[in-house]
Amino acid sequence: MDAISFGKAGLQGWRGKVADAVAAPVARRSGLDDDQVRAAIGAVFFVLSLVYVVQTVRSVAARG
Repeated sequence: MDAISFGKAGLQGWRGKVADAVAAPVARRSGLDDDQVRAAIGAVFFVLSLVYVVQTVRSVAARG
């Protein structure tokens, strides 16, 4: 599995729609491919989800 496939895997539902809407304009300005922009957006959403889960686990552990 390459990095682009991994990043695009997180683009489900509204996240995919956001990536589709933003990918072409960002790709034109940055010189990247549409797929690379979508993968980067997917990676950002993945990291944000991971941070949320870690913070939630830490909060639960602190209460217990």
